[in-house]
Amino acid sequence: MNVWIAIGVTAVGCYAVKLIGLLVPAGALERPVVRRLAALLPVALLAALTAQQTFADGYRLVVDAKAAGLAAAAVALLLRAPFLVVVGAAVVVTAGARAATG
Repeated sequence: MNVWIAIGVTAVGCYAVKLIGLLVPAGALERPVVRRLAALLPVALLAALTAQQTFADGYRLVVDAKAAGLAAAAVALLLRAPFLVVVGAAVVVTAGARAATG
């Protein structure tokens, strides 16, 4: 029963967030600060998610094969490689590091 309560609370919360977004006046969204924040916020959230997924294992900080793959992807991005090459480099390096460390 607790699962259904959580699902219901989540559904109501999502609806409330959507409703609040629709009730915001258009003039408030046209401000330069709001536009700049809307442009930068997704990048910051994606960077935080990437860092958390790469370097965290529960409550511990780890540097393992995922970090090597992220470094390979960063190098490929600096070399202006296409997206598929970036992903491929990260996969190959991560797999190689896992195979080498067992």
